[in-house]
Amino acid sequence: MGFPGAGKTTVFNALTGLAAETGPGGGRGRSNLGVVKVPDPRVDALSTLYQPRKTVHAEVRFSDLPGGAPGGRALAAEALTAMRDVDALAQVVRGFGDPATGAPPRPAAERADFEAETILADAEIVERRLARLRKGERGFAGEAELLERIGVHLEGGAALRSLALSAGEWARFTGFAFLSRKPAMAVLNVPEARAAEPLPSDVADFCAERGMHALALSAPLEAEIAHLPPDERAAFAREMGLDQPAQDRFIREAYALLDLVSFFTVGPDEVRAWTIRRGTAAQQAGGRIHSDIERGFIRAEIVDHAELLRLGSEAKAREAGKLRLEGKEYVVRDGDVAHFRFSV
Repeated sequence: MGFPGAGKTTVFNALTGLAAETGPGGGRGRSNLGVVKVPDPRVDALSTLYQPRKTVHAEVRFSDLPGGAPGGRALAAEALTAMRDVDALAQVVRGFGDPATGAPPRPAAERADFEAETILADAEIVERRLARLRKGERGFAGEAELLERIGVHLEGGAALRSLALSAGEWARFTGFAFLSRKPAMAVLNVPEARAAEPLPSDVADFCAERGMHALALSAPLEAEIAHLPPDERAAFAREMGLDQPAQDRFIREAYALLDLVSFFTVGPDEVRAWTIRRGTAAQQAGGRIHSDIERGFIRAEIVDHAELLRLGSEAKAREAGKLRLEGKEYVVRDGDVAHFRFSV
C-alpha cells in the first residue's frame, strides 16, 4: 500500500520481478498480484542431499493494492476494502523529493497519515455495528461493551495493535478484519545513492513505538536487480553496498512480522518447505500438508535439518539419536524435517 507518488508499484515490481504499470493513473482502482518463491538455502541443501524429482520452495503472495487519486492524501474506498483481505500491510513511504513540487520527503508524517486512515476506517465499522446493536440486532454476550472499549481506544487515535484484549475476545471480531490491528511494515523508498543507508531515526522511532517493522530500499535499483539472472543478483547487490537484494530482505522481515517459520518434508520424490505460524503443534502442522494427516495423526518423526545434513541420512540420524518421535502436542520448530504417521 501507499499514497500516490510513493512508488508502491515500483516496489511491487522490484519484489516480484514483474512489470506492472506505474505512474499517475497506472492500474488505478485494481490490484496487481505476484507470487514469489521464498529463498531458503536449507531447501537447496536438502535437495542436494536427496536429489528429488521435485523441489518446492515456500511462496509469498504480494498484492499491490489501489491507492488514491494523484496528489491526494486519502485512500480510495476500494483500497480500504482490499486491505482487509491480506495478512499484513506494507506501506511504501516516499523517501525522495516530490518530482512534481520538489517538496522534501516526510516519511514519518506519511506513515502517521496512513495509520490515521486505518484507525478512522476501523472506527466507522465499530460505530455502524454499535448502531445496529442499539436498534435491537442480536450479538454475542458482551459484544456492545467490548465494541465500546474498542471504539474509545480508536477515538484516542491509537491503532488496535496496542489494545490489550485476550485472544478469545479478539477471536469474536475476526470477521471485522480491523485494519489497524493487522501487522504492519513501513518500506521507505529512497534514491539509489541512499540505498545502503540506515533508516532515518524519526522513521525508526515511529515504527518502534508502534510495534511495527521497517526497512529501506531503492525501488528503481531493486527493480534492476530483480531483472538480473538469479545467480547474479546477490553479487550485484553487494557491489551496491547491500547485504541482500530487497526481495530477500523483505521476505525475511515479512516472516518475522507474521511470526512464521518453515519446516520441511523430504524424500526421493520431493523436498518441500511448509510455512506455519510459530508455536504450531505437530498435529496442526501435519494438517498444513493434508487434512487427513491432522485427522488421523499418530506421531511425527522429527530431525533438525542441520543434523540431517551433517550426518548425511535419516538412518545415520536415527543411529545417532538425532531422529526422535514426537506426539501431537509437540511444537514444530523452524528448520525441523518431519515425517508424519497417520491413519484414517
